[in-house]
Amino acid sequence: MPTKDKSFEESMNRLEEIINDLEENEKPLDETITLFEEGLQLVKACDTKLKKFESQINDVIRKNGENDNAN
Repeated sequence: MPTKDKSFEESMNRLEEIINDLEENEKPLDETITLFEEGLQLVKACDTKLKKFESQINDVIRKNGENDNAN
């Protein structure tokens, strides 16, 4: 499944798997590099999603603050 189609939770789970594989240090170098690249892509995707979630939360807080001031 491409990184962009994964949910945040799926991406984090896959990232954890990659970290465990890399920590075991039993994979051939070419596979290790491929895993590392996939991990970097997942980190970027998760960061983007977290920033989006943060923006959504700030919007909700801002809207609720405006509603509280209107009363």
